[in-house]
Amino acid sequence: MRKVLALLSAATAVAALTGTSAGATPVAATPEAATPKNIGQGKLVWSSCNDANTPALQCALLDVPVDYAKPHGRTIKIKVNRLPATAPKDKQQGPILLNPGGPGDSGLWMPAYISGQIPKDVASTYDWIGFDPRGTNGSEPHVVCDAHYFDGERPDYQVSQGTSKAWLAKAAGYAANCAADWSWLLPHMTTVDNARDMDSIRRALGAPKINFYGGSWGTSLGSTYGQLFPSHVRRMVLDSIVGPTISWYDHNILQDKEHQRRFDAFAAWTAKADSVYHLGTDAATVEKAYYQVEAGLRANPVDAAPATGKIGPAEFEDTFYGGGYNFLRWPRMATALSAYLTRHDTRPLAIAYNRYAAPGADDGTFPAYNAAQCTENAWPRDWEFWKKDQAKVNAVAPFYTYNNMWYNAACMFWPYQGNPAGRMKITGKGLPPVLLFQATEDAATPYEGGLAMHDALPGSKLVVQNGGSFHEILFHGNACLDDTFTAYLRDGSLPKGGGRIAKTCAPEPDPTPEYVSPTPALTARTATTPLAPTDPEAVHGVLR
Repeated sequence: MRKVLALLSAATAVAALTGTSAGATPVAATPEAATPKNIGQGKLVWSSCNDANTPALQCALLDVPVDYAKPHGRTIKIKVNRLPATAPKDKQQGPILLNPGGPGDSGLWMPAYISGQIPKDVASTYDWIGFDPRGTNGSEPHVVCDAHYFDGERPDYQVSQGTSKAWLAKAAGYAANCAADWSWLLPHMTTVDNARDMDSIRRALGAPKINFYGGSWGTSLGSTYGQLFPSHVRRMVLDSIVGPTISWYDHNILQDKEHQRRFDAFAAWTAKADSVYHLGTDAATVEKAYYQVEAGLRANPVDAAPATGKIGPAEFEDTFYGGGYNFLRWPRMATALSAYLTRHDTRPLAIAYNRYAAPGADDGTFPAYNAAQCTENAWPRDWEFWKKDQAKVNAVAPFYTYNNMWYNAACMFWPYQGNPAGRMKITGKGLPPVLLFQATEDAATPYEGGLAMHDALPGSKLVVQNGGSFHEILFHGNACLDDTFTAYLRDGSLPKGGGRIAKTCAPEPDPTPEYVSPTPALTARTATTPLAPTDPEAVHGVLR
């Protein structure tokens, strides 16, 4: 198999460099196909999750078809958990399925966390349901293509450094590796397949309707579910929204430009705190300092311990882009730059890298990410097109463009050609009113997506956080946002405003500048423990 893999990898890499098409081209199942009526009823056998923090949490595995067009064919298992409702039966409101995005991120942490963020009298009326998307985390099988794909030190992202051939070969090899072992499953890991899994969960729960909360890609998952099964939706909340029609390639370009805006905002914030960080009193000088550090790491990578390998320019960029998702990272980011340039101290950078960017155990998220995005719509297959087009984007958004390009480059070689018709059309026909949340400065799911989803869903209500920048804006302590969510879950109440924006909420204040000293205790605590989803500096639904 390794010989076949090597041949396929080489062939696709050559194809990319020459502009010819490569790889097998089976087409994913047509999204509009109806769910067969004779799918067997999966069963959920609940047992304790043995969660010391939430003893009431229950876990199960659910058998679902690999291909819903072949309901009696091969099956896989979806990991599901639930926190049961505790209100009296006549007060209960049914299951609420939860998804944080990705595509491919685990939702198993969500029942305990989100139910704990709202008043008990409302939380107690729902069965809170988390699940791992097919092929990921605790679902079976767990798809792994190249467990060491993100190990450092990776090639430089910047094409000016002559690493394009290395990245093309790396991305082509990843796609070939996936196809070599998972050709039977990869074409069936789209958003539509995951939405059908959600309906399998609904049926196994014995519920005529579900409620749903989804963030980031979870908004695409939720709206897709609503399009397929509108009569099975009771209430739906979409937070930080992917536009319903935009191609994934074009969505990435929007992200690049918005991440540049967030990086500019970080630089301006850091400049105002020059007395703390000593990186300059204007944003341009701070940004120059950032690129100065990157150049230094290009010449002399530094130890990434306790992670393996070195922190070079690619690892450095990965440490910083998450500031566009969560500005609570800014003090640590500014400290890392300041320590490197003013104190010749690389410890804060190593701590930040280990907290935010060091690769952990392969949870199946990256294969799921590619399997969904690369297959759902057509991607450019010609490297010459990518090179010229991305250079135009990089000219106005250099902070993130090439980082994002190489993260998505496997779609150039993906063996399952994207649907020429694009993603499923969302009309909202038959849906109850959907509650939408969107921040104007969201870098990962830009503001335009929230407006477009509102326009696509008649009767929806859009809540806008004007000046907000969190990616997934609920549950950060903003009462204006969280109380709106709670009221909707309590009794279906929606904001009364008309027009495209039904309600506007204020943003959270910028973080207080602080030099985060790398004390021994802090180093031990932060450099060896991955961020929990409940950590204020964590990011969810990392759509990139």
